Amino acid sequence: MFKVLIFLLLQQVAAAEAKVSAAWSVTFENPDYCALEGTSVEFKCSYHYPEDESVRETGWCKGLLQNGTWKRVKLSTLLTYKNRFKYQGDHTKNCSLVLQDVQESDAGYYYFWFDTNKFGRNSKQSVLLSVIGSSGLKASIHPRRVNAGDNVTLQCSTKCQNPRIVWFRDGRRVTETTFRAQKEDAGNYSCTVEGLKPLLSSDPVALEVWYAPINVSIEVNRSNPLLVGSSVNLTCKSAANPAADTYTWWYRSNASNPSSDLQVGLGRVLSISSLELTQTGMYICQAQNHVGQSRSAEVLLTVEDTVHPLIVLGIGIKVIFLLTLPLVIIWAWKHRSCSEEDKEKTSNDYENVMFG
Repeated sequence: MFKVLIFLLLQQVAAAEAKVSAAWSVTFENPDYCALEGTSVEFKCSYHYPEDESVRETGWCKGLLQNGTWKRVKLSTLLTYKNRFKYQGDHTKNCSLVLQDVQESDAGYYYFWFDTNKFGRNSKQSVLLSVIGSSGLKASIHPRRVNAGDNVTLQCSTKCQNPRIVWFRDGRRVTETTFRAQKEDAGNYSCTVEGLKPLLSSDPVALEVWYAPINVSIEVNRSNPLLVGSSVNLTCKSAANPAADTYTWWYRSNASNPSSDLQVGLGRVLSISSLELTQTGMYICQAQNHVGQSRSAEVLLTVEDTVHPLIVLGIGIKVIFLLTLPLVIIWAWKHRSCSEEDKEKTSNDYENVMFG
């Protein structure tokens, strides 16, 4: 029976304490603040107390270690805070505080207290302020050089506690801090704490992404058809990082049979100085670096042993023109001479009529 009475008594005490705790409270909107040195920061908070009491005085303290003892010291008594803090709250519910021209020495724990006409209360919870100086952020990438498809992790070191880190790549926001790198992910990365950009960000760190050749294509310096004995240059182009260092050329006589491919050259440019009929067919370029390799689409070269009909026609017209041109000139010259003789004769006849 005695144990039951003790248990009931303890329950009543716990209920009373819970009721008191609910009536007396201080709530901080954010327990962790991060500020840039030289800027301002606002600690937002609210407090509650029994309705039958009225608030007489409020204030803020900073936790300091003095003579080996942790103490709460009122900001109003600290010379280093003179004219740098402003109470934004009231004597009812708001207890917000603004700290101006934040210094690195301001980092630490802050507490709110208030007195009513019956009791005095100090907040059990605290606000932690972290201050970032000019070198307070450091970005790192692991690893900094990867092959396309490898995992990459972004890390940002800061003095802030539980910071909300924001990442940027070449000025554009990045949402993922762990990802499989693709060639588009290459660039300069920097981090900052949300709310501080662009006032402060880390020094940029470069991510290099290696990838096998892509967009492989062939450029031909002459158009089809090509004549026997003429020359042609085929240039292999691609995008890769690092740049392709090995180029292989393949010849395919049968478009429907890739197994018939025959290697015909090495190097970025394939030069054929004297074409033969047997060199008609498909040509493929393969570009390679240490990451991988890729082939181009087929390019058809057509070699002919006779001059194209249109070319023959054009040459024939020129020959005929050159052969007939002298005859036309002679005919025109003779025609002109005859005309002048007739004119002279007519003129003499006229004179005889006039003076006969």
